[in-house]
Amino acid sequence: MADEIACVLSVLLAIVFAHLADARMVSWAAVSALVLLKSDTFETLLRGVMRMVGTLIGAGLALLVIPFALDSLAVAVGAAGIVGALGLYGMLTGRRAYAWFLFGLTFEIILLDKLSNPHLDTMEFARTRVVEVAAGTLACVVVSLGAALVTGKGWLANRKPRPERMRWNRHAARHAAQAGIALALLPLLQALTGMPELYQASITIMAVMIVPVAGLGQSGLAPVSRRLLHRAIGCLAGGLLAIGILLLAHGSIAVIIAGTCFGLVVGRHLETGGSATNYVGLQFSIAILTALVPDSYSSIEPGLAMERLGSIAVGMALLEPVLLGWHFIARRLSPVEGKETAREASEAPMAKVA
Repeated sequence: MADEIACVLSVLLAIVFAHLADARMVSWAAVSALVLLKSDTFETLLRGVMRMVGTLIGAGLALLVIPFALDSLAVAVGAAGIVGALGLYGMLTGRRAYAWFLFGLTFEIILLDKLSNPHLDTMEFARTRVVEVAAGTLACVVVSLGAALVTGKGWLANRKPRPERMRWNRHAARHAAQAGIALALLPLLQALTGMPELYQASITIMAVMIVPVAGLGQSGLAPVSRRLLHRAIGCLAGGLLAIGILLLAHGSIAVIIAGTCFGLVVGRHLETGGSATNYVGLQFSIAILTALVPDSYSSIEPGLAMERLGSIAVGMALLEPVLLGWHFIARRLSPVEGKETAREASEAPMAKVA
């Protein structure tokens, strides 16, 4: 219960900070606070620093690439695939895994947001992404340090050993390349259909592909499909609850905030209840925040919430065919090559799931 209360306080404080800083996508600040909060205060602080570093580097690269991507669909497609794959590979194998992940993810969010809204200022896109992450990080660190002071728990007491430095691993590279292919399809889909909020699809693709390299085997179809299923269950359940709260609220800010807090408690309870429900619980909470945390409480738009939830489904729909395609290719590998790739995967360090 204490952990669930800390989670709610962290998210609410992030929303307040984001509004004070005039952030554009307040829900991203809330999600940042949600995923950063850990029982270990030092780990929370370290992850917060890595999240900020990765966000700053990804935003900087986006500012350099976007002018070329707006003029050429080929550049947009290539940039989305290459940078996303690089960020995921670093997440799977690097010592500063979380920074690598946020580097790739921030680039994808800014690029796809700009492609959907070419008339808006690119610098403003980058600024608000940094502000949102900073708001969520600050809120999470404040709550975590406060909890440590209240409980008398030393915030440096449970420092975990640093992960081993990783060598090149073609198994992880192949897995990251699959994510890159799916990410590369998003600018093309946006150009053909004009579908909004596709950055949520990029978040889905990168998040579900975070699995331990040692568990990939010749194909990541099984572990990633399992995460896709859990994400679908969590998002569907959270989305249905959010729709019910929006219908019940009739525009009442108090009811929406109370419903957000209730949803977070339920999601956090599932997330910390055991390995069978932890990822479902996290996705449940993310769906709640995506749907119930508007960019402005003065103008709540249920349609925008539905677009963001729909974009999550688009990410799942694009990724699964890519995984299936590689799975059928992998079955053609010789037994010797299959054993070799499996041996390489078992030697790689296990990535921490965000």
